[in-house]
Amino acid sequence: MPAVLDSIGGAGWLRGFLPVLNRAGQSIPPVLLARRIKVMRKKKWAMACCTFLMACSFLSLSIIWLVSGDVCHWWNPGVFLAIYALFFMSVGVNQISFVTLQGKLIRVTHRGRLLLVANVGGAACAVIFALCLLPYWLQDEGHFGLIFGFAGSCFALSALAAMGLSESPDNYSESPSPLRHIFRGAAQILRSDHNFRRLALVGALFGTSMMLFPHYQALGLKEMSLTLDKIMWWVVAQNIGMGLFSFPVGMLADKYGYRLVLRLAMGAICGAPLSAIALSHAGDVGTSYFFLVFVLVGLTPLTIKMLNNYTLEISEPADHPRYLSTLSLCMTTPMLLSPLIGGLVDVVGFEAVFLAITFLMITGWLLTFGLKEPRRHVIDPLATSTAVEA
Repeated sequence: MPAVLDSIGGAGWLRGFLPVLNRAGQSIPPVLLARRIKVMRKKKWAMACCTFLMACSFLSLSIIWLVSGDVCHWWNPGVFLAIYALFFMSVGVNQISFVTLQGKLIRVTHRGRLLLVANVGGAACAVIFALCLLPYWLQDEGHFGLIFGFAGSCFALSALAAMGLSESPDNYSESPSPLRHIFRGAAQILRSDHNFRRLALVGALFGTSMMLFPHYQALGLKEMSLTLDKIMWWVVAQNIGMGLFSFPVGMLADKYGYRLVLRLAMGAICGAPLSAIALSHAGDVGTSYFFLVFVLVGLTPLTIKMLNNYTLEISEPADHPRYLSTLSLCMTTPMLLSPLIGGLVDVVGFEAVFLAITFLMITGWLLTFGLKEPRRHVIDPLATSTAVEA
C-alpha cells in the first residue's frame, strides 16, 4: 500500500497517514462498538459483516484503478486514503469480533495451536499466490487494480466462511452509554487493573514500530534505488517470516503461556529497523538481502495476536470486548505522530528516525518482564527463579 500511494504522487507526510488510519481504524470503532458486540447473541455476524465491508473496500479500489487506467488524477490520493481508512475501520471491528469468538470457542491451551495452523496455512497460500501472480501484476508501473480485485475476492470468501461458524448464543446485557462514558470506561480499566495498564504501555510502545511500516518500502525503493518488482519478494519474505515464527510461538504459547512468547517476539522485532539501517549501508550485499528485514516484520501480526490472547487470559469473558478495544486504542496512540514521523524522514533521513523508534521498542520489550503470568502451574524458562506464579 505504501508503494501504491507513492505511485499516485503521495509525499512522505501523506505516507505517514497510512499508519494513523490503520491503527485509528482498528482502535476507535472497536471502543465505540464494544458494548454492541458484547450483547450480540452471536458474534459471528459482526465478523462476517465487517469482512464483507473489507471486501467492498478492496473491490472499490480495484474498480477505480481498472477504470482510470494509467491516468493519475488529483483526487486519487484522497480517495485512496478514504477507502484505506474505511477498510481498517472494518478490520478493527472484525478483529475484536474474531478474538472474542476465539475466547468463546477455543479453550486457552489450544489457542496457540489455532494461531500456528491459521498463520502457517495463510502464509503458505500468500507465498504461493505472490510467486504465481505478482510477477505479472507488478510489471511496468504495477497492475494494482488486479491485486486489489484478487484481495477483495478473498475477503468475500472469508465473510462467507464466517457465516458457517457453529456458535451458541450469548445472553449478556448492558445499557447503552453516552460517548464520553465509553472512553471513560476504557480509562477506568487502565486505572483499576495494574497488570493490564502495564500491558497497555507495552502495546503502545510496540505500536511505535508500526509507524515505520510504510518507510521500510520507501527506504528500499527510494534510498537504495530498488525496483518495484522487489515488492513481490518482500511480500513473500514477510509471509514466510510469519509462518516460520508461528511454529515456535504456537507451541510455546500453549505450553508456557503468552507472556513468554510476547517477550521473545518483542525482542526479535526490535531487529527489524536496525537490520534495515545496516543493510542500507551494505552496498550490493544490502540490496541482495534487504528482504530479510521483512522476515522480521512478519512478526508484527503475530505480536498483535499475542497481545490479544494475553488480554483474553487476564480478563473475564464478559469483559473481553472492552479489554481488547482498550488495548487496541492504546496501541494506536503513538500513531497520531505518524505524519510527523513521515515528515521527519524527509527532513532528517531514515536512520535517525529508525534509531529513535528502536529505542522505544526496546523499552517496551523490557516492560514485558514485569507482566504477570495468568496461568497456574506454568514455569517461565526465562525467569531467574523457578517459583510458580499464581
